[in-house]
Amino acid sequence: MKGLTGRSVKWLILLIPPLTIGLWEYIRHAFLLPYLSMRTGNLLAPFIVLAVTLTIVRGLYARMERMQAELQRERSVSAAHEERERLAQVLHDGIAQSLFLLAVKLDKLDRAAEEGKEKVLGLSDELKETVRVVHEDVRQAISNLRLPPSPAEAAWVIPLRELLEDTARVTIATAEFRWTIPDEALTAKEKVELHACLREALVNVRKHAKASRVLVTGEPLGSGGFRCEVADDGAGFHGDPLDAPGRFGLRMVRDRARQMRWTFAAERRGDWTVVELSKPGGKTG
Repeated sequence: MKGLTGRSVKWLILLIPPLTIGLWEYIRHAFLLPYLSMRTGNLLAPFIVLAVTLTIVRGLYARMERMQAELQRERSVSAAHEERERLAQVLHDGIAQSLFLLAVKLDKLDRAAEEGKEKVLGLSDELKETVRVVHEDVRQAISNLRLPPSPAEAAWVIPLRELLEDTARVTIATAEFRWTIPDEALTAKEKVELHACLREALVNVRKHAKASRVLVTGEPLGSGGFRCEVADDGAGFHGDPLDAPGRFGLRMVRDRARQMRWTFAAERRGDWTVVELSKPGGKTG
């Protein structure tokens, strides 16, 4: 019985009682009929089934319970591992990158000390802003850890809406959230990756854009496809935004999109700066 799978154990539990009755009836009619009356045989049948149930079937039930307990433990370990990965990604995407930027600016401050007071004061203001952003990222990470996860994961877009509102408050901008992608149209992995990408795009707006309007859009394209974008009317890009110093977040978004086989674009469209992610219909992420 060591090599049995969960499916095999379930089938054995179902089949052993009727097989026992069938075997008993065969033995009784083939060999015991001259010695046992029909009434005595009928009386013995339930006791034989009970004896088999208390021995073989009971052992199978115990084995199935052990297998289910092991499966539950594996799921718990997997969930804990996924949560550790998610936390590590949050720390990397927000806090670690901001701290790296802070270190770069501190190096600049050392060099600027020789160039004059105005240069030092300018870099000092940038350092204060970076520290404030790191502080907000830490608070957001702690808040996310304290919040219980939604069982249905149907409210996964709420943190995006809250981050958009927070970005609008910090940048003194008008925010708009247009989201029509059905929850069931995205897999759990797509939700995680899309949330991280849009979050990073909004953090980028908060840090660099100085926008007066910010718009987050999500719309289905049919057959499981979608298009999402973060648009702002701020300062925009000068040259290739992926080559700009300090724009580590956009490169992270591009890399995530490539891993999911999504299309990524960061470009200027008229008065708007747009970061767009799209998945054509009919393809899986």
